[in-house]
Amino acid sequence: MLVFAAIVAIFVYGMIAAMLGTILPDLSDRFRLTPKQNGAIAFAQALGLIIASVGVGPLLDNEGMKIGLILGLAFIAIALYALPRSPGFRGILAVLFLLGVGGGIVVTGANALVSGVSEAHRGTALNLVNLFFGLGGLATPFLSANLFQRNWVRLCYTVASLTVVTLMIQAVTQMPSPAIAAHFVLADAYPVLGRPLLFMLGLFLFLYVSCEVGVWNWLPRHLIAQGIPESRALNILSLGFALGLLIGRVGVSPILIRVQPILVTLVASAAMAVTTFLMLRSAKPAVAFALVFIAGLSMAPVFPTTLAIVGDSFPRMTGTAIGFVVTCGWIGLAVSSRIIGAIAGGDPLRLKKALLVIPVSAVLMVGLNLGIISVLR
Repeated sequence: MLVFAAIVAIFVYGMIAAMLGTILPDLSDRFRLTPKQNGAIAFAQALGLIIASVGVGPLLDNEGMKIGLILGLAFIAIALYALPRSPGFRGILAVLFLLGVGGGIVVTGANALVSGVSEAHRGTALNLVNLFFGLGGLATPFLSANLFQRNWVRLCYTVASLTVVTLMIQAVTQMPSPAIAAHFVLADAYPVLGRPLLFMLGLFLFLYVSCEVGVWNWLPRHLIAQGIPESRALNILSLGFALGLLIGRVGVSPILIRVQPILVTLVASAAMAVTTFLMLRSAKPAVAFALVFIAGLSMAPVFPTTLAIVGDSFPRMTGTAIGFVVTCGWIGLAVSSRIIGAIAGGDPLRLKKALLVIPVSAVLMVGLNLGIISVLR
C-alpha cells in the first residue's frame, strides 16, 4: 500500500511536469506571450519547486511523509483549478509558482518514502516507481492532443480532479512514523550537509533537470517552429520522450541489481549528450520522434538512480539530503529556463540555438559523474 501511494503521487507529478510544455503553445497564443515570458513562467514554477524542496526535508524527517504528500497534492489541485481562471501573465506566474510548490513537496516526499521502504534494492525500487512519472508525462500531452483536442481548460480540470483522488489515497494510507535516527537535528546537520559528495550529487541533478525539464517545457514549441503540426509535436513529446522514460526505467531496474548505480548514471549521461544534440537537428517528424524516444531512454535512469545514491550515502537525515539534492535539480530548471528564454528572445525560430543548453549540460554531467566515482571509491 505504501508503494502504491508513492506510485499514484509520482504519476500525478509526471502529469504536471508535462503540463507546462503541453499547454504553453495555447497559453502563448491566448495571452500573446513571448518566449521570454514563457521562460519567466517556467522560472516561476521552478522557484516554487526550489522553495518547497529545500524546506520540506526537515518536515518529512520529523513529521513523516504523509503530511508532506497531502500538503503537496492540495497545492497542486488548487493551482490546476485556478489556472484556467488566470486573468493574464501575472496570474499565470502566481499559479505556476503554487504548482511548483506542490510538485516539489510531492516528488521529494514520494521518493523519500520509497527510499525508506526499499533499502535493500533502493535503486531498482526508485526506478520502478519513477517509471510512473514517465507514464504521467506520457498521459498529459497524449490526452491533450487526442482526447481533449488541445482543450487545455478541460485538461487542467481533469488532472486537478485526479490529484484530489490521489490526495484521498494518501489520507487513508497508513504510513510509518519517522524513525528517531532519521530526525532532522540542526546541531547534527553539518556532517550531512557539509559533505562534498552531497554538493556533487546536487550539481549533477542540477545539470540533469536542466536537460529533462528543458525537453518537457520547450520541445513542443521547438518542433512547431520547425513546421511540425502542434498535435504531432505533442504526440512526439508523449509517445516519444515520455514513453522512452517509461520503458527505460523498466529496462534499467534489473540492471541495477548487478551494476553499481554510479556506473549506470555515467553511461546514461554520455548517451544523453549524443541523443539530445541529434534530437535538435531534425525537422522531419518520424526522425524527430525516433531521436526523442532514444533521448528519453537515455535520460530514464538518471533521476531515480541519483536519489538511490543519495539514500545509500546518507542514512541519517535522508529526507533532508534528498530534499537538498532535488532542490539543486529545480535550481537547474530555473536557470536553464531563463537562459533558454533569453537566448530565444522574441523569435521562436531561435529556440534551436537556445536548446543547445541541453546537450552541453549532458557533457558536463559526464565529467562530474567521473568525479563522483572517485569520491565514492
